[in-house]
Amino acid sequence: MKDSLINVVTNNFNAKNKWCLVVGDIMLDQYIFGDVDKISPEAPVPILKKTSQIERIGGAGNVALNLQGLGIKPILVGEISNDISGKKLTILFKEQLISTQHLIKTKRPTTTKTRIMSGQQQVVRIDDEEPSLGISNIELKKILTLLKKNPSVVIISDYEKGLLTKPILHKIIQTATRKKIPVLVDPKGKDLEKYRGATAITPNKKEALLLSNTHSKDEELLENSLKKIVKKYGFEFIAMTMGDFGIKYINNNKAVNYPTSSSRQVFDVSGAGDTVISTLAASIVAGFSVDVSFKLANISAGIVIGKIGTMPIKNTELLQELQSQKQGQENKIILKSDLLNKTKELKNQNKKIGFTNGCFDILHAGHVTYLEKAKEKVDYLIVGINTDNSVKKIKGPKRPIIHESDRARILCSLESVDAVILFNESTPIKLIKSIKPDILMKGADYSKKIVVGAIEIQEWKGRVILIPIVKGKSTTKIINKLG
Repeated sequence: MKDSLINVVTNNFNAKNKWCLVVGDIMLDQYIFGDVDKISPEAPVPILKKTSQIERIGGAGNVALNLQGLGIKPILVGEISNDISGKKLTILFKEQLISTQHLIKTKRPTTTKTRIMSGQQQVVRIDDEEPSLGISNIELKKILTLLKKNPSVVIISDYEKGLLTKPILHKIIQTATRKKIPVLVDPKGKDLEKYRGATAITPNKKEALLLSNTHSKDEELLENSLKKIVKKYGFEFIAMTMGDFGIKYINNNKAVNYPTSSSRQVFDVSGAGDTVISTLAASIVAGFSVDVSFKLANISAGIVIGKIGTMPIKNTELLQELQSQKQGQENKIILKSDLLNKTKELKNQNKKIGFTNGCFDILHAGHVTYLEKAKEKVDYLIVGINTDNSVKKIKGPKRPIIHESDRARILCSLESVDAVILFNESTPIKLIKSIKPDILMKGADYSKKIVVGAIEIQEWKGRVILIPIVKGKSTTKIINKLG
C-alpha cells in the first residue's frame, strides 16, 4: 500500500484534467517577528523589537494553495478589496500562479490577521475586518456556471465573515449534490442548517464541542453527539481535527481516531484545517478509501503544524514523509529546517559539505556524470532544484517537462546525491547563505564570477569549483529532438 500511495502522490493524485472549486473567505495573514527582552515602562506589557515581517495567503486562499501543492488545480471564489492588503494578496496569488479571475471585488477592507511573534510564540493577534454583505445573485450565477463545468470536488471555506449566507450555501450544495459532486465544508458558528446535505464538515475539536453543545471532556459523549449531527444534517461523515493529536472520523454509527504519526515539534496549528480538507479533497479525486484518505490527511497536517505561519502542504513534502515511513528506503528529500540541523551536525564532525543546483528537467547522462564528479569533492552533496514555479520564471511557461516531485524523486535514486531540497526563488542564494557549504559547484560552462553565491561563500572561507561537463548532453537538445 505504501508503494501505491507514493506512486499516486508522485503523480499528483492522478489529477490530470481534474479541478476543485473553492468558495470562501479570503484573508491576508501577516506575521511580525521580533524579540522580547524587556517590559514597557508605560504599561505591564512586553516590548517587541521587530526583526522581520512576512505576508501569507490565508483562509480560502490557503486551501487553494494546498490543493495546488498537491497537484489539484483550484478555482478560487471569494472577496478581495483594492486596499493595501488586497494588493499584497494579488501579488502573492500571482507569485503562486493562482488565478484571480473569479475573485469578487469588494469595497470593504480585505480581512487581515496580523500575528505578533516572539521567537516561535504568538504574543497577540490583531484582526482588521468588516462584515461582508454576502454573495450577490449575479455572483451566485457565476458560481453555478462554474459548477456546470463539473469540478471533481467543491470546498466551502467558511470563516463566518458574512460572505456565505444560508441561501447561497443551500443553492451551491444542492446544485453540487444533484451533479454528484462531493462538497467538503470547513464550518464556523453553531448554525449547521446552512451546511445541510454537504458530504462532510471538518471542524476542529473546539468547534465540534460548540456544534454539539457539549462542554464535557468525555470523548464518548462528544462522539455520540457528532454521530447524531451526521444523521440529522445528512452528512456522510465529520472529520474532527485535533492538532497534534490527529484527526477523528465520525459517521452516523462509528468513530475512528487517526493519531498523528509525525514526530515534528508543533509550532503553529494555523492553517492545519485547510491542509486537512485539501488532502481529503485530493484523496477523493484519487478514489482513495476513507481509511487511506484520513491517513494521508493526518500526515499532511503533521507536516504543516511543524512550520511557523500559515503554510500549505506540497506533494514533495508528503512524498518525503511517505518515503521515510517506507521500511528500507532512504529518504533524501529534505526540509530546510531539517537540512540545517543535519549540516550543523556534519560540520561538527569536520565533514566537507558541497552544494550544487539546477532545474534537472529530463535527467540525462550529463547530469549523472556531473553529480558523480561533484560528489568526489565532498563528503555530503546537497542538490537544490528549482520548483515548477521557479522553472517557469526562468525558462518560460512550457517548462518544466517533468514535475518537481518527479525530478526530486529521480535525483534521490542517485548514489552520488545525499540530500535534495527544492527552492521557489529564481536563484538558491537564500539556501546557500543558510547552509554555508564548504564548496559551491557548477558546470564548467559557467565562470566562477557569475556563479550564484561566489561572493557570499568567501565570507565563511568556502570556495567555488567548476565541474567538467559532458559535451553534447543537454535537456534543451533532448526537447528539441523530441519536438
